[in-house]
Amino acid sequence: MPKPPEIRLRPIDWVGGSKRDFLAFPDAVKREMGNALGLAQFGGTHLSAKPWKGLGSGVFEVVDDYDGDTFRAVYTVRFKALIYVLHAFQKKSPKGIKTAQRDVDLIKHRLKQAQQDYEARHD
Repeated sequence: MPKPPEIRLRPIDWVGGSKRDFLAFPDAVKREMGNALGLAQFGGTHLSAKPWKGLGSGVFEVVDDYDGDTFRAVYTVRFKALIYVLHAFQKKSPKGIKTAQRDVDLIKHRLKQAQQDYEARHD
């Protein structure tokens, strides 16, 4: 009988202050988003994860509402050996559902940092 394929857990790296910001979330939010990140480590996609628009494939956001507030974590699965969490934040946009431009710019910048880090460590 053939041996089943080995399932490999991809470690998580946190870019910039994303881990500090994530750890400041309410416990219920950390649990839900932690489950989503854990599933991503095994190659899956959590039901609450959706593609992040504007940066191409392999970038996702997890959104969780808690006590009237909305929390988001943006991560990338583009790299074979690692998951990078690019940003974790409480949505405070003054314009409805649109994400604040400073958060969008920060995510774009941190994705570039993740790319540079990955190339330095794994190429």
